[in-house]
Amino acid sequence: MRIEPTELADVLVLVPEPFRDERGLFTRTFDAEEFEAELGVPGAAASFRQDSQSRSTRGVIRGMHGRSGRGEAKLVRCANGAVHDVLVDIRPSSPSFGRQQAFLLDDNEFRHLYVPPGFLHGFQALTATADVCYRIDRPHDPTEDIGVAYDDPDLAITWPLPVTVVSARDRAAGSWQQLITRAQ
Repeated sequence: MRIEPTELADVLVLVPEPFRDERGLFTRTFDAEEFEAELGVPGAAASFRQDSQSRSTRGVIRGMHGRSGRGEAKLVRCANGAVHDVLVDIRPSSPSFGRQQAFLLDDNEFRHLYVPPGFLHGFQALTATADVCYRIDRPHDPTEDIGVAYDDPDLAITWPLPVTVVSARDRAAGSWQQLITRAQ
């Protein structure tokens, strides 16, 4: 497994190296020792507490979601299909504060993201169905949910497909300006 830095401070792309033969393929999707060595934090892999999975259809957008308080770290991967995954750094003291980066996550390359606390996260399903798996470092607490509208003009996220479905919660999410005003 290779681990690559990104344009966003502290975000990593984990790149499994599948073995393919006439049967199909086999790949290791996570290696605690390599992950901890890259982070320089012994025991970091053991901090993950909850696994979740979502299934979306082509054009669906989920996001942009984050957590208040101490936030949450997560590993995100697409187990089936493909998604256009977007992160926005919301850490005021970060050198990449306010910047965004998009990633293709799919069931062919098996790339997945390590997202430290302090990011908004969202994605758009690119295939008929897309299953996204999340491994987070603490149980979900709905009272800490924060969000910015997927179509916020200040973020100006470019989604690759026409939007088909967005939840009522995501449509009602606040603006980037509201979020950064609360953070100050």
